[in-house]
Parts: sequence; structure tokens; C-alpha cells
Amino acid sequence: MHRVVLRAKIHRATVTDADVDYEGSCAIDPELLRAADLVPGEQIHIVNVSNGSRAVTYAIEGRPGQIGLNGAMAHIGGRGDVVIIIAYAHVTDAELATHRSRVVIVDAENRVRDEVAVS
Repeated sequence: MHRVVLRAKIHRATVTDADVDYEGSCAIDPELLRAADLVPGEQIHIVNVSNGSRAVTYAIEGRPGQIGLNGAMAHIGGRGDVVIIIAYAHVTDAELATHRSRVVIVDAENRVRDEVAVS
């Protein structure tokens, strides 16, 4: 059996821009991608803490400090909103014993404040 579990999350990032005319996705600061072990094109869930909306898209590399909601994602939030960016993994029951999720906590400028691994 496989279970879907938290693999990584960027916690409480601040949206810097939203562009409905862009062809979709979420632009993420390169340092945050590295810290959360996310890769461009990877599926992510965006949870908007400010308004309660939630959507699924994919990550792209953005500019330093950027969390950009593009295309349809621009409808779930705008500049200044606080979001959580989540990636999940399918793991076997055997893999659960050693699985550790990466949690990246950021400040108001989307700089890494802390990185933790949780089980």
C-alpha cells in the first residue's frame, strides 16, 4: 500500500505578485526551492492562509524573494497574502519508518528563517 504524506512545505510565505496573464504556475525564490527540495515542474498545493482558498499547480523558479501566483493561481490570492506551499509524496508503509518531511519557515520577506525535518 502507498500513502500520500507531506514531503515538503514552505510555511507562511508572502505573495509578492500575481499575474493572471501568465500561463500558470507558482514562481518561487530559488533559495526556497533549494531549502524545501522542490524542483521546477513539481506539483505543489498552494493554501492561502489569508482567504482560505486552495489550488494545485506546479513550481517554477522565480526571482530572489519572489512568491508569484500566475495564470489561474492569480485568482486565489494577491500581493501581501500569506500562503503555505506544500508538496506530497507517495510512500510505502516500509518507507514511513524513515520518512522525514522538510519544513521551511520564512520571514515576511520570504527569507529562510528555519529549516526543520519532521516525522
